[in-house]
Formats: sequence, structure tokens, C-alpha cells
Amino acid sequence: MKRHILVGILLTLFSTMHAQKPIVMPLWENESEATLYIYPARQPNGMAIICCPGGGYSHLSMEHEGTDMANWFNTQGITLAVLKYRMPNGHKHIPLTDACQAIQIIHQHTEDWHIDSKKIGIMGASAGGHLAASLANLAPQELRPAFQILLYPVITMTDADTHKGSQKSLLGESPSAEDIKHYSLEQQVNPLTPPAFIALSSDDKAVPPTNSLNYAIELGKTGIPYTLHVYPTGGHGWGFRDSFTYKRQWTDELEKWLREIKL
Repeated sequence: MKRHILVGILLTLFSTMHAQKPIVMPLWENESEATLYIYPARQPNGMAIICCPGGGYSHLSMEHEGTDMANWFNTQGITLAVLKYRMPNGHKHIPLTDACQAIQIIHQHTEDWHIDSKKIGIMGASAGGHLAASLANLAPQELRPAFQILLYPVITMTDADTHKGSQKSLLGESPSAEDIKHYSLEQQVNPLTPPAFIALSSDDKAVPPTNSLNYAIELGKTGIPYTLHVYPTGGHGWGFRDSFTYKRQWTDELEKWLREIKL
């Protein structure tokens, strides 16, 4: 067996066998649903990532798109905070409000968890990728993350390319043209948008790959650094699952990108 494959298997086993208990922190007083699950790195390098699991804005895939990644990031010296955000339920602003509060909480605890305030990033998969990219493009400047990591993200709300379930859950049955434009994040890229790492499969039947491709094009037009990895198979929703054929590829590429990113 090749050495790098063996190392990858051992790292996966380490991640699953040595999971630490998180610090559980409610986002709001008198609100029990929105919660941050924080996994501080034992040997921190100053970096932190807030992770937004997917689920079509109707539920959350907390494990394979969130907590299962904790020890993997921790071994890199990165503190991971998995965000259990509230579903819109007719109030489209709620998920982004929770994401903004989450990054504020991380900023308030930088000394406690040995985090550099300039190295706090956002990550999301599927609809969680839409939330992550919303924070990256729509949040006030002081709450923008330093970088964004998007796995097979929902980006657009336009009818031609959106994920219909996410669109309906976030914007309702008959969204206005104004809301569609505002939450179509390829149309919201701006000079304050942070660098992006994007990974997806070209055979994704749930969220059209054009979501990621069009977003990357707009990042490039605006001069925002990005890296884009498109794998030939895998479909949608693979997250940190070992069953995804290209797991070692995307995780290795992300590890390298995080080591080399200029913040």
C-alpha cells in the first residue's frame, strides 16, 4: 500500500476514534435552537473555521457535513465551530443572522481559544454553502470571514439553476425578483468578498454545478482569489464520508490551501 494512502487511512481512523467533547454555546439568550459546537485545537495555529452543515434550509446534516470534521481540522491546529443554525420558516433573514452572531462569538473568544481574529473563516456544504457564501458576500464588513470553503454549494436562487428545495425553504413559494437577486450570490460578489475554496462533483444532480462555476467566474472577474476542484463522480452530499472516492484528494487540497493562503 502506498504510504500516502496509509497515512490518509490512519488520519481518518484517528479523527473518528479520538473525538473530543465540544464546548456547547447557545447563540442567543432565551433561544435554545441556535447553537455553536466548538472544538478548540489542542495545538492551535491561530485559525478557526465556522462550519455550516447543509440540509436544504429545512434540516441539518450535522455529522458528515459538520462535527465529523472536528478532529481532522484540530490535527491541523484549526479550531472548528459547527453552527446549528435556525431554519427560515418564513423568515429569510434568520440563517444569516445566526451566522453573523456565530462569527461575533468567535471574535469574542479569540484569547480563550488562541485564535487570530484575522484568520476566522466560514465553511458550508450544499445549502450550508449558500449560508457560508451569504456571510462572505452580504455581511457587514466587520463580520466578513477571512476565507470561505464551499462544498457543492447552493449559490443562486434563479429558477434555472437553483436547488428548488432550498429556494422554497428560504424565500417561500413565490419569491420576489428582488429577493432572488439579493440571495443569488454570484450577483453579490464584491471587492470585500474573501478568497474561496470550492469543491464539487460534475455529476451532481441535486445542485447544478453551474452554481459553483458561475460563482467562480464572478470571483475571477472581481479579482477575488479562488481555487475550484471538480471531481468526475460523487454526486451530492458526500461531505466527510469515506465512501466518496475523492475524499483524500479534496481533503489534501484543502489542507494545502489552508497552509498557503495569504491572510
